Amino acid sequence: MKIDELIKAAEERTKDAFLRVDRIALTCQERVLNAFQTHRISARHFSPTEGYGYDDIGRDALDEVFADALNAEAALVRPQIANGTHAIFLALSGTLEPNDTVLSLTGTPYDTLESAVGLNKDLPNALSRFAIQFHSIPLTDEGIDFRAAEEKLRSDRSIRMVYLQRSRGYAWREALTIQKIRETISFVRSIRPDVIIFVDNCYGEFTESVEPTAAGADLIAGSLIKNCGGGIAPTGGYIAGRKDLIEAVSYRQTVPGCGKEIGSYAASYRPFYQGLFLAPHTVAQCLKCAILFSALFELLGYKTLPHPDDARSDIIQSVMFGTKEEMIAFMQAVQAAAPIDSFVVPEPWDMPGYNDPVIMAAGTFVQGATTELSADGPIRPPYTAYLQGALTYEHAVLAARSVLKALITAH
Repeated sequence: MKIDELIKAAEERTKDAFLRVDRIALTCQERVLNAFQTHRISARHFSPTEGYGYDDIGRDALDEVFADALNAEAALVRPQIANGTHAIFLALSGTLEPNDTVLSLTGTPYDTLESAVGLNKDLPNALSRFAIQFHSIPLTDEGIDFRAAEEKLRSDRSIRMVYLQRSRGYAWREALTIQKIRETISFVRSIRPDVIIFVDNCYGEFTESVEPTAAGADLIAGSLIKNCGGGIAPTGGYIAGRKDLIEAVSYRQTVPGCGKEIGSYAASYRPFYQGLFLAPHTVAQCLKCAILFSALFELLGYKTLPHPDDARSDIIQSVMFGTKEEMIAFMQAVQAAAPIDSFVVPEPWDMPGYNDPVIMAAGTFVQGATTELSADGPIRPPYTAYLQGALTYEHAVLAARSVLKALITAH
């Protein structure tokens, strides 16, 4: 079958899934629009500030708009948050105290967070240096191990936070749906109503009609160069949730006693507002790209997760290649289809914070922006590529052509 015929066959299979994505995008877009209108956002909110940043209306209103858009009481949205791992670390270090324990019900976190909590390295300022422990319960084939979780929650009174990673990270598993998050939170509350429930929301924002905070999560966190930045935000991250917890996190982000009241930004806030407004649509484009690639590679006989018709709760598409050479060829073809650095040939390298060599295809306008078409994965069996992004569905189709040509040539 010719390449264009393959793509056409895949698109025929994805029609119903695309309609579901469009309905979710409309619901999320309405909520975001209402947030802008409720807080009377105008051009004056885009203005930069200097110095201490007292009475920075752009910063303060951005927090309020994000909180409403993310179904939360309050939010902390800052350009100074470097990435998603930084946002998560702020949420944990800002709410936990010495001798507290974090219990992850979704297994060990992804590589960069392992270092931050002190699981694989004894680094300065890691949570372990402050007598904060991070324990994890591995996922089973059915998902969260509720029996093991109940035993741990009842026996260990030092547990102050339950941690859920919504997205798959570098694991062959489904993302946690909002329904599964809601069920898990209800389960935890029935045993330990006192614990903080935190959801790593990276890659998941606006993929479903509501956010984990609407399902009962106390805190969520993510990066602005992922979903919430809409492909426009140049940097930054957010934490959202209960007002008292956000205040505590703000004391870690700046200084106790000042918190959210200080912190200026000498560039315009416009990209953050505009990025949030575009986010539901941009995420829909990302999801359509993921669904297309899932359908294509299943037609070609590869293992994919999620399947084309599956409900989705993150923007990531996993494709299992089985060999290092095919995985590398895939990454290089994704890079060749990029608008930026299309001439660059990615190779595996020892990336800081990761346990294995990692290969990344990232021809993006914003470095590391995963709402732009990109792919990455560790070079370890079973050699799985994790694809995400696409600011436009049309770019996804063109990239699919590039990838299929490369794989045919490789064979």
